Amino acid sequence: MDLVHPQLSAFTAVLEEGSFEAAARRLSISPSALSQRIKALEDRLGQVLVVRQAPCRPTAAGEVLLLRVRPMQALQAEALAELLPDHGGDATRTPIPLAVNDDSLDTWFVAAIAELHQRHGYLFDLRMDDQDHTLELLRNGSVLGAVTAERNPLKGCNVHPLGAMRYHAIASPAFARRHFSKGMQADALASAPMIVFNRKDELQWRFLRRLTRARLQPPVHYLPSSTGFVDAAARGLGWCLAPEALVTPAVQAGQVVVLEPRRWLDVPLFWQHAAVRSSTLQHITQALRTAAGNTLR
Repeated sequence: MDLVHPQLSAFTAVLEEGSFEAAARRLSISPSALSQRIKALEDRLGQVLVVRQAPCRPTAAGEVLLLRVRPMQALQAEALAELLPDHGGDATRTPIPLAVNDDSLDTWFVAAIAELHQRHGYLFDLRMDDQDHTLELLRNGSVLGAVTAERNPLKGCNVHPLGAMRYHAIASPAFARRHFSKGMQADALASAPMIVFNRKDELQWRFLRRLTRARLQPPVHYLPSSTGFVDAAARGLGWCLAPEALVTPAVQAGQVVVLEPRRWLDVPLFWQHAAVRSSTLQHITQALRTAAGNTLR
């Protein structure tokens, strides 16, 4: 059962599934019927809402609408569960879209969503991006909430502090002896290979600026995996910053060393979500804050 207008359900399904065909299968209607619903909604609003390409994405107007529809879906699931207990549980089969950074996903976030699934039966649709960019997914309506480095709430959103993720500079013992026998000085940093998550990742560059004001262009490996960072450093691929929770076991095992024991980088993290009175969002917020509190500073 769907309390949200069928045209809105068709609209969100297309953007979640990425194509009209996949959305039609999910809603158990033909692609033609789904296309007619989207077209009717666009005609009613007088604006194109969906960019019809692979994958489908919202237009600027579509982002505005999606931002409003997401909370409605959460409230619908709660209403069905309360009013129709024999059938309302079906609403929990719709995954809740959340944005999270990779380091949180690999350290504390899974514990939170696992507890939520066991207690409430929630399913999740996780979108991953750098902590400096996850908020864009909340801004454009792609997700209902986001773990972000941004402390200032978006319009229409609430924000909760989670704690700070501490990053240490690490490398294999052999790499440290070869490149940093005299410490992480500018000349050594200019030639030592550095491991960076992706081209959005500013952590290593931020740490470089903290160590030296020199304009450095070291050789760079791009490796989009938090757990892979530690393994790559242990194998001598380069030096990098990694979360304390992943660094500590590797240090204890002798796989890596901390290059600057008295210098680190703390990144405060926040949970932002749509500002609606939703028990689902309350449950998620409590679970995230509890799990983060067990790991973050």
